Amino acid sequence: MQVERLAPEVAPEVIDISRVDRWQVYHRLQELAIPCWCLEDGSLWVEIQTISAAVIVRSVVQQFTASRRELLNWLEQCWQEVY
Repeated sequence: MQVERLAPEVAPEVIDISRVDRWQVYHRLQELAIPCWCLEDGSLWVEIQTISAAVIVRSVVQQFTASRRELLNWLEQCWQEVY
């Protein structure tokens, strides 16, 4: 299986997440073996080296920050694309 790496010159992306959600995101990413750190200022840093890691991070963040309606809309769109 070929692993596609992201370009090293990609600038960091900053996303505002509440402290409670940030802590849950941090723990979930740790469970998924995605390198991440919580700094003293409360910020969460995530190391994304592959496209699959980027997709996982997006999915985890969405899981904890999206509303129920947003998640339902996303799921419905997925089903429409498949069928």
